[in-house]
Amino acid sequence: MSSRIESLSPDEVYAALGSSPEGLSPEEARARLARYGPNELREPKRTPLILKFLANLTHLMAILLWVAGAMAFVADMPQLGVAIFAVILINAVFSFWQEYRAERATEALKKLLPSYARVIRGGEEQRILASELVPGDVVLLAEGDHISADARVVEEFELRTNNSTLTGESTPVRRTAEAVLQTDLSRPEIANLVFAGTTVATGNGRAVVIATGMNTEFGRIANLTQTIQEEQSPIQAEIKRTVRWITMSAVSLGVLFFLLATFIAGMRTAEAFIFGVGIIVAFVPEGLLPTVTLALAMGVQRMAKRHALVKRLSAVETLGCTTVICTDKTGTLTQNEMTVRRLWAGGREFEVTGTGYEPKGHVEEHRRPLAPRSNSDVSALLTAAALCNNARLLPPNGTSARWSVLGDPTEAALLVAAAKYGLEPEELASRQPRRFELPFDSRRKRMTTINEREESCVAYVKGAPGEVLGLCTAIRINGELQPLDETMRRRILAANDRYARQALRVLAVAERAYPGYGPGVPCDVETVEQQLTFLGLVAMMDPPRPEVARAVELCHRAHVRIIMITGDYGLTAKSIA
Repeated sequence: MSSRIESLSPDEVYAALGSSPEGLSPEEARARLARYGPNELREPKRTPLILKFLANLTHLMAILLWVAGAMAFVADMPQLGVAIFAVILINAVFSFWQEYRAERATEALKKLLPSYARVIRGGEEQRILASELVPGDVVLLAEGDHISADARVVEEFELRTNNSTLTGESTPVRRTAEAVLQTDLSRPEIANLVFAGTTVATGNGRAVVIATGMNTEFGRIANLTQTIQEEQSPIQAEIKRTVRWITMSAVSLGVLFFLLATFIAGMRTAEAFIFGVGIIVAFVPEGLLPTVTLALAMGVQRMAKRHALVKRLSAVETLGCTTVICTDKTGTLTQNEMTVRRLWAGGREFEVTGTGYEPKGHVEEHRRPLAPRSNSDVSALLTAAALCNNARLLPPNGTSARWSVLGDPTEAALLVAAAKYGLEPEELASRQPRRFELPFDSRRKRMTTINEREESCVAYVKGAPGEVLGLCTAIRINGELQPLDETMRRRILAANDRYARQALRVLAVAERAYPGYGPGVPCDVETVEQQLTFLGLVAMMDPPRPEVARAVELCHRAHVRIIMITGDYGLTAKSIA
């Protein structure tokens, strides 16, 4: 496959991959499946069961006990020797059975979750196993779909994907069918590619598969993890040190007492040897191995009650040695269900009532509810926030009794706030249809859309307050445009910092009349995102999960340090922490 498939037009993509908009023929699909193999990640070569069992008989502690048991027979203590051998065997069987059960449970979970893909083959839509995808297949993408192979987008409508499995960033990113000529981008940054292991957040489209199995970006990551040599767990390292110390001490004492018995006590050499061997055997703690195994097994059972599957006993102790936990904030410490709490518009502050995604509540000023659409500055702010937006609100239905969202929770919160003020997002979108979009990216930290408005066009911008405010030259106050002077800039930044200290996430919203938009008119970032009119700030909260406080308290009591990882504004992150 071409290493620069992203630089081709959709028609050239079909030609390069030997495909067409009608997809591959069934015969060609079978031939390619035989050539490229199934679309599956190659698992590391499995260790045979017999070797797994033998591993429990040949680790350092077991070897020490084997030697001790043999010496017990030499020292004419057969009962002790048999007991030691029995301890080794029982412990090995117990450990092997625990690991075997965990492995079988993992395999059973995989079989319960088969993955499917929708493709076009022979001009007809088909639903096939994801493992049967081959390069050249035309796959159909829709909201909520799991993407099963790397593919080049050839058609799309408002397509956004969640690439967090590759990048760690949960914000959906825009995908496009246009050729990408820039050569200094990492693979996940290329806007016309979608990747195995990611999901479709919003929109829909078609894409042509360019890589499957271990040739995908996800497969390359999996291959890297498989080549990493497994490190010893803390308990394995500790047992290794303990066994070495016991061995050196036991042998030293055995030799010492052998010499004392021979040259001082006057015992015969054979008797002195047996005496020395007895000392060595007595020094070996036969009960240590089963004690450690049973302690770890109890930990496994406790974790199983909390629905955690442990494949190796030693992993339990590794968890117990944890001193630092680095955790993502959004969706882990918080509910990932944003709610707008504050508005700043026209130099005034407003509160928003209600929680969650249900559009139930209202906008208040000094605890007095505002009539819907009564304040032109608030209306302009929430209209822009609702239109510069790609989320969708879903009312309760047969599958969910609550309001839910398709898309980014932050954008969904803006739609809810607009609805609470009497601005229906669907009505706004029909009155001001979108004509163009400059997607959000982590470098600009903002997003822009161009919408029709009263036989003209307007650009709406939302993003990080510092970034958006720096592009503004005017501000809307009481429905009129006024120059944005330094005094007002300081007021806006002070409001932003005040909200951030309250653990609120803040977005700035701006607009710009763009009457000249049309065919041939430049729509790049530099042209559109300048001389903006500042509309206001929207401050929202992502409430913490109810169980987080207790979990953090338990970690602190166990002297475990918690580090929160987030891309939020510094003051916001500090307040949340």
